[in-house]
Amino acid sequence: MTQNSRRGPAVDPASLSAVSRRNFLMLSAAGLAATGLVPGLGPDAAHAAGGTMAMTINPEPNAMLSAFNTASPVAVISGKMTEGLLHYDFDLNAHGVLAEAWEMSEDGLTITFQLRQGVKWHDGEDFTSADVAYSIMEILKQHHPRGKGVFAKVTSVDTPDDYTAVLNLSEPAPALMYALSGWESPIVPKHVYEGTDVLNNPANNAPVGTGPFKFVSWERGSHIILEANTDYWAEGQPMLDRLVVRIISDPSARVAAFEAGELHLGGDGPIPVNEVQRFMDSPDFNVSTRGTELNNSLDVLEVNLRNKILAVPEVRKALMHAIDQAQMEEVVYYGLAEMLTGPIPQSLPHLYTADVPGYAHDVEAAKALLDEAGFPEGDDGMRFGIRLISPAIGDTYDRAGQMLKQQFAAIGVDLTLVSADVPTFIRSVYGNYDFDLSMFPASVTADPTIGLQRFYWSEAIAQGTPFVNASGYSSAEMDRILEAAAVEPDTEARKALFEEFQALAMEDLPILPLARPTYTTVSAANVVNAVTGPEGARASYGTLAFE
Repeated sequence: MTQNSRRGPAVDPASLSAVSRRNFLMLSAAGLAATGLVPGLGPDAAHAAGGTMAMTINPEPNAMLSAFNTASPVAVISGKMTEGLLHYDFDLNAHGVLAEAWEMSEDGLTITFQLRQGVKWHDGEDFTSADVAYSIMEILKQHHPRGKGVFAKVTSVDTPDDYTAVLNLSEPAPALMYALSGWESPIVPKHVYEGTDVLNNPANNAPVGTGPFKFVSWERGSHIILEANTDYWAEGQPMLDRLVVRIISDPSARVAAFEAGELHLGGDGPIPVNEVQRFMDSPDFNVSTRGTELNNSLDVLEVNLRNKILAVPEVRKALMHAIDQAQMEEVVYYGLAEMLTGPIPQSLPHLYTADVPGYAHDVEAAKALLDEAGFPEGDDGMRFGIRLISPAIGDTYDRAGQMLKQQFAAIGVDLTLVSADVPTFIRSVYGNYDFDLSMFPASVTADPTIGLQRFYWSEAIAQGTPFVNASGYSSAEMDRILEAAAVEPDTEARKALFEEFQALAMEDLPILPLARPTYTTVSAANVVNAVTGPEGARASYGTLAFE
């Protein structure tokens, strides 16, 4: 058995440079189109075809389609059934999926995609450029939490024929070409959605896609069944007959299910972090720490600035000083995390900077800030109380919450912990703004314009839309920086803008960054192709197989 190291090879910053015509010149796929093979997607005759594989997702997704919901479990399940124009290798180079070739104009204002022919929707209808235009303009641009920013500069999509789609942009959008995978920007069938209430269309929970697996059933609280798409365009795929996705909420029960052979696969950290090394040492399992390079999920605390206490900057700075990151890394994450200095992790080295306001663990400094802000200690040593709500998605947030409760108590802040199932968490935080602090995994993705802008941009405040700006943070200067970075084609100028972003984010602190956890993918020793690229468990799994 080969085990992946805990720290994958560094991404070449050059491969992440701003989009230019040189980066995305026409990719010839004539030789690949005849066989349906795409780099990283082709079948492997050495592996056995067929069989049913049991994987797990935690928590249970609250929808089946990631066009409207970017929660990680939704992306994992959606990515098996839906496809995007592109997919990416570990260096974040793009490869064709529903698009076979593409070209960007010199000025960055048009992107022409030549689409794959002969692709069928799961209901037997033909996939065409009309589906691409409809998906981008009517679904992703309008309703996708990240898509509103990613596709903001797309003004129209021309369809000169059934297999050509031309995206017209008002300004360059360098992040867009990193956001076209199936789990991030799924293309959906126009004939299923047009003329309907798209947010309540039945296909949102029973997707009609073009991917290697077709939706069969969803027994809520128990399992999801997907079956092989026998009309899939890629020859030899999928290699499995069926994928059964089991919902097992208890971490210890997931461990037992893996050890009993009842689970073959799980991504996004399916086992508790204190079990990871034991699984790494076992010949019965493969454990990979790669496969999150397109996600870059961060654990953060979002602050509800509608709370008059938390609206005071000194209070937020005091809370940062109260957090002992070294202790959290050891006790909460068992060393399997990068503790953050700001909103951009070191896994994006071409944009990261440590030159930001810092908040070393300092109880006395925190107390002084709270005194200055007019919140003295009471007779019981407490100054005020606040609530922290987090989704019930494993024991890590439970441990983090207990530690934060202790650390905040040391400066006189009484923290009440609330753990909620995912639908309740989303309703409380994004629907009702009924929270003081919320702890959740925030996906940076491969580019901050895609993943981070939505949490800091005032125009991303959209009550009822999950995983956007729920803090109520609004800063004209922050908006200027983010909007400029979103359209800046020059690599160095864009880096400078994101350095400004990081500094201002850590000065204003609408979000208190904690850690970038090292998420693992665990698979039985006889499972192959569990992690083939930076999408990890969000990949289509067309080549997933048993040895």
